[in-house]
Amino acid sequence: MSNINCFWFRRDLRLEDNAGLYHALKAGLPVLPVFIFDKNILEDLEDKADARVSFIHQQIVRLNEELKAFGSAILVKYGKPLEVWTEIAQAYSIKNVYTNHDFEPYALERDAAVKSGLSAKGIGFYSFKDHVIFEKNEVLKDDGKPYTVFTPYSRKWLAALETRTSFYKRSTGERAAISYFLKPYPTLKYAFNFLKTNTMPIPSLSELGFAPSMMAFPSTVVAQGIIRHYDQTRDFPAMNGTSRLGLHFRFGTISIREKARKAQQLNATFLNELIWRDFYAMILSHFPHVMGRAFRPEYDNVRWRNDEQEFQAWCKGKTGYPLVDAGMRELNATGYMHNRVRMVTASFLTKHLLIDWRWGEAYFAKKLLDFDLASNNGGWQWAAGCGTDAAPYFRIFNPESQLAKFDKEGKYLKKWVPEFGTATYPPPIVEHKMARERCLAAYKMALSRD
Repeated sequence: MSNINCFWFRRDLRLEDNAGLYHALKAGLPVLPVFIFDKNILEDLEDKADARVSFIHQQIVRLNEELKAFGSAILVKYGKPLEVWTEIAQAYSIKNVYTNHDFEPYALERDAAVKSGLSAKGIGFYSFKDHVIFEKNEVLKDDGKPYTVFTPYSRKWLAALETRTSFYKRSTGERAAISYFLKPYPTLKYAFNFLKTNTMPIPSLSELGFAPSMMAFPSTVVAQGIIRHYDQTRDFPAMNGTSRLGLHFRFGTISIREKARKAQQLNATFLNELIWRDFYAMILSHFPHVMGRAFRPEYDNVRWRNDEQEFQAWCKGKTGYPLVDAGMRELNATGYMHNRVRMVTASFLTKHLLIDWRWGEAYFAKKLLDFDLASNNGGWQWAAGCGTDAAPYFRIFNPESQLAKFDKEGKYLKKWVPEFGTATYPPPIVEHKMARERCLAAYKMALSRD
């Protein structure tokens, strides 16, 4: 049997502008596309109608249809990655496996095990950067140490984007293009590089142990006007003022490079949100202890109240604070929550209720369609005051003033908390002033024990 190469899809579910796929295609051997429904991940999901599994399944079906145009198909397996690759290596004569980086803790362990297993069989394993613009060590302080505060990091990030034109940004005529060799692929001239094969069956959701989700998924297409006016509309949850692209960034159904290029042209505030993605991915790479512990160790001394009944009230959107409740109900119903409201709900849980930020982090991880481990962790630590923020725990959002400022007409509130103002709506679970003073005292005591 002739040698082939494989490309392993993970959080990069697209053919165009896919770094690892590009390198696999140009290596000169037929390419077998592979996707693995990872049993290690799926078996831990409690909700067997998890919308993210439905979304991934839909994208794999779409990819397979696109590959048919090139005389190819995607090999889809369900199992533990090392065992699956052992099986594939027995069925095919593989020279190399190509993929894209994933720096989440489980992914690092998984890839190390697969690489070692493949190496024992004489098979190469090559991974490339794809889901961020700058990764681990590409934006560092002048002394070579990682940044721990966002603002100086963002300045260095922007300067790097402007100066490192050989890879990150290149002008071709009047059009700016990021990474000249990561253009949309495959084109017809690359079709010969795909392994020509009969259509291979894709396991159904039921075969994976899941049921279809009824949640609606946002489009990959966003009106330019939304991005152009992003800085003016992004804070108002009743407005159609955000891109809703988080899900697509998470699973790589769109190119971060393409969106960064467009953001440069249209809106600096939107580009800033992409820089935050890179920043939190960098923090996770350099400071893996953030998974389970505070970025600033002294904040591990906070004595959380962790009242289970209050936590359940927060989860269900029944705290008596309408903006908090609207956000939680939106999350539970749609798998999405507006960014401004995410900050308010997270602050309320950690500051007003003094409930461990890890409880909220885990709940968002279960519910958010766009759940990204690094960004979710970074956002929760920021809200709790134990993360990378330069002025941490004194910030305590007032949910009532936030509602008055960002949902003045109550349109968002009426959509998600229609019983507000009636006898059926619960009274506030805690009084704001008292909760604020209690929080400041608890944090002050924690820092004094360090």
